[in-house]
Amino acid sequence: MANYQHILLAVDFSKEFETVLKKAIEQQKINDAQMTLVHVVEYTGAMYTGEIPLPEDLDLDQRLAKQAETKLQAMIDQHMLKNAKQQVEIGTPKREIVRVADELNADLIIIGSHGRHGLQLLLGSTANGVLHLAKCDVLAIRVESD
Repeated sequence: MANYQHILLAVDFSKEFETVLKKAIEQQKINDAQMTLVHVVEYTGAMYTGEIPLPEDLDLDQRLAKQAETKLQAMIDQHMLKNAKQQVEIGTPKREIVRVADELNADLIIIGSHGRHGLQLLLGSTANGVLHLAKCDVLAIRVESD
């Protein structure tokens, strides 16, 4: 069994995320690893086709990123995650998670998997993308979603 030094935990703030967090804390303790929590704010510009111009002063992505930083810090404090770091990125979740893992030299990515339907029956699309793009180990935690 591998001994992980740096765990990257992909946080999605879903109500099922507690299951993923518990597994991550367990892995952190077993491996005495450093842990970084990452949340990716999906780029809202992708939702607009240009037909509906957004006011230039509306910086939704930055506001969502600030909210995410606050939520991540609350999660770190609530669960007393000693020496845990946090990072918020804006972009495509699977690509940003893998990029951050590479930058931090993380050797394990932990991500929740919301199995839904069709081709993503076994893994959610973000978890599936991370699994295929990552250079390090990926632990996908199956969570039940309504």
